[in-house]
Formats: sequence, C-alpha cells, structure tokens
Amino acid sequence: MGGDVPKQFRPIAGKPVLGHAVDALISHPAIDAVRVVIGPGQQEMARQALDDRPVGELIEGGLERSDSVRAGLSAIEADIVLVHDAARPFCRHDVIDRLLAALDNFEGAVPVLPVADTLARAGEMLGDLVDRGGLVRVQTPQAFRCRSLVETYAQWNGPSPTDESTVLRAAGRKVAIVEGDPMLEKLTTAADWERAEEWHRARLVPRTGMGFDVHAFSGDGPITIGGISIPHERGLAGHSDADVVLHAITDAVLGAAALGDIGSHFPPSDPQWKGTDSSIFLSHAARLLRDAGGTIDFVDCTVICEAPKIGPHRDAMRSRVAEILAIPPGSVSIKATTTERLGFTGRREGIAAQAVASVRMPPASLL
Repeated sequence: MGGDVPKQFRPIAGKPVLGHAVDALISHPAIDAVRVVIGPGQQEMARQALDDRPVGELIEGGLERSDSVRAGLSAIEADIVLVHDAARPFCRHDVIDRLLAALDNFEGAVPVLPVADTLARAGEMLGDLVDRGGLVRVQTPQAFRCRSLVETYAQWNGPSPTDESTVLRAAGRKVAIVEGDPMLEKLTTAADWERAEEWHRARLVPRTGMGFDVHAFSGDGPITIGGISIPHERGLAGHSDADVVLHAITDAVLGAAALGDIGSHFPPSDPQWKGTDSSIFLSHAARLLRDAGGTIDFVDCTVICEAPKIGPHRDAMRSRVAEILAIPPGSVSIKATTTERLGFTGRREGIAAQAVASVRMPPASLL
C-alpha cells in the first residue's frame, strides 16, 4: 500500500480502517465481543483508531499470521470464533448470518466468491491457461467452532497458513463455504483504496442539519468565536467558553446525524464543562457522525452581531473549524451580518450564530 502508516490505521471517509472493521462486527446482534490483535509497537496507533470502542485489552500478535491468531485464541473463551482481517473493513451482517448458520453442520465456514476472470500461469510471457471451473476466492471473516480451531492449530506443524480454513482442512475437518461479498475484497493496493472510498461515498445519502446559538455580552473581553480569540471590550456569558460559532456548528452536525443536540451531550448543569474549550464539543460531534458511518461535506455559519468585526478573522476561523472537523478549509464557510440595529444583537447585547451542515450518512435502515 505504501505510506508511513499501516493500512489498518489509515482513514477511509474519515474513519480508520480498523474502526470500520470493528464496527461492522460489533454491531451484529449475535456477536458478544470483539478482540483486536495488533503488531508489536502499534498500541498507541490502535488506541487512537479504536477510540472508546469496547474491545478489551489489545492483544499483541507475532511475526506470522498464525502467531497472531494463536495469541488471539489464547486470550478468549468462546464456543464460536470469527477470525477477520482488519484490511477487509466492510463486512455486511448477512455474510455473518450465513457463516453462523453453516456452523450448525460444520466445524468451520468461509465466505467465497467465484472466479470470473480467465486464469493463466505467468512467467516472462503468458503461460498455459488454468481451468477455473470449481475455483473460488476465499475471504474473511471465517467462522469456527473455537475448540476445533484451537485443537487443529495445536497439531499444525507446517509453514504459517494464509488463513484458518487451511488448518482445519489439513486436520481432516470439514469446512463449509457460503456466499461471500465483493465488498470483502482485501485492501492491498492504492487502487483498492480508491474503490473503497468510492463505494463508501456511493452508499451514503445526503442530509442537512441546522444549528443556532446565542450568548449575551458579559464581563471583560476578549471573546472566542470560531475557535479564535478576538479582542473585544466585553466578553460573552456562557457555561463553556461561549463560542457561538462552534456551538451552532456542533448542533448542525449532531442534527444532520440525528444524534440529539449539544445540551444532551454536554449539559450546562454539569460543572465539568464550565469554561471548556468548545472545540471539544465540535470534535465529539464529528466523531459521533463518523462512527455512525457518515462524512461531513460542508459547513456554513453566519455570525449575527454589530461588533466585533468578523471579516479580519474569517480565514483563521475557517482554518480552525476545518482543523477540528478534519475537513479541508474550502469546505467551511464563515459569514457575518447585522440586524440593522434591530433586536438584541442590534442593541449590542450579544452575538448569535446560525449554521448549516451538509453531510452524507448511511441509509437509516443501516443505522
């Protein structure tokens, strides 16, 4: 794949591949727990990628696939286990359903796809064709009776297998095949990555969220707007830092994802949020949206006040909001207007902001 970051920790649609893979499994009602096996020295990257997902202690694997699978098996107690590659992040529930159903009659089950392309041996030139009849491509997750997999791995004395079905079959155990899914193709090349991004975008539907916030002037300045400290003779009253722009955008993002409002996540009655930097609120909303499979396309916010002047700080505010949301600055618009001296903002009693967020989310049936 290239790059400095292992592919399982790189983001697709703003969420790490490992996060996608874990979410696909942990959301299935028949799966009781998910454990993650990582490479040596990957603890911090894995913790950041997994955030607060309930996966227990991270398990350190080994140099070979079999070493890592053995480490995972030794850390669990279960009747049934699914072994899955993090580099296959989009596992649909119907694949898991088919795998579990097959275990009623078999000790193992794997998802497969037919081979559609012409196959040939390769050297310096194209070699003889290979009959593709009866051939399939084997995917993960692969499901097993846990005891069977542990027993057969204990008997295994060959090279590191490329998958666990090989271990069972070598011991004479029967492994069922079930229909796989094209979206379980493993991320291996840059082209695979582009296809995954395109597929993720294509399955999302557009949504729009709106947000509004207002704070009164109180005390001495400066004030914080759009994550930027702006000189002003008066401050803003609020339980947090009273950043009307970040509050309005936070509500717009939460609204677009149907995830409530800022008050339900950060109650003003809770003393821990007193004086808090509002970037915490906005980054939390963005993370919740991405954890739900969504992506943020654009945010637009209008600041309503007589003073201070927003124009000189607009670019800095756009950059800060983009940084918090992890989107390009070109996907953030900050504008300002007055009410022609009408109302509380016209009387210079406070500042208001209204925001709109354009996002894409999975269809409601998948949430």
